[in-house]
Amino acid sequence: MNLEKVIFAFFIVLALTLNFGFFLGSIDNPVHHSVYELFAAIVISLIATILKFGDRTHLGAVLLATSLVADLQLIAAAVLWGMAEHVMQSGLTPHIMAIIVSLSGGALLANITSVVLLVAETIAVRR
Repeated sequence: MNLEKVIFAFFIVLALTLNFGFFLGSIDNPVHHSVYELFAAIVISLIATILKFGDRTHLGAVLLATSLVADLQLIAAAVLWGMAEHVMQSGLTPHIMAIIVSLSGGALLANITSVVLLVAETIAVRR
């Protein structure tokens, strides 16, 4: 067992599960989506991205790209949430919440792609 691979897989799967936890619920209801879960998803996704920097294979580059996409979408969702709460006079409306959840849905898709690639790599190594 390679401890580095275990840590790498742990952070990728944790980023996926946190993102899924935030995404789950009614798309326009702010009560169903926790800002703390979004923050945790961003932090874990950034850690997963940093862990991917050392991999110089073609698959590693694709994993890094998917992680960067997830980071970008999650950060955009957090910035939009912060602007809605503190800058916009309308506050956090259902329309803005739907945009935030949609951005996290895009990040969720990127995280799913990362996990699928990780599983495919793991299966290929076993052969």
